Amino acid sequence: MIVYYKLWKTMKEKEISQYKLIKDYKISTGQLDRLRKNADVSTFTLNRLCEILKCNLEDIAEYIEEPN
Repeated sequence: MIVYYKLWKTMKEKEISQYKLIKDYKISTGQLDRLRKNADVSTFTLNRLCEILKCNLEDIAEYIEEPN
């Protein structure tokens, strides 16, 4: 399961708010909601976030194994 817990920490470190992502970078509220819920998002969105935050994918996403 891919989770996005690191995204929020990276955003805080880079001083980029959800509001700024929406207003300045045109990231939709729906995509942010999907990220908050650890739901599926496109690689386009992940790529865009890495560009905006100037970071690597592992700075925003992490794979964790689901318990059986």
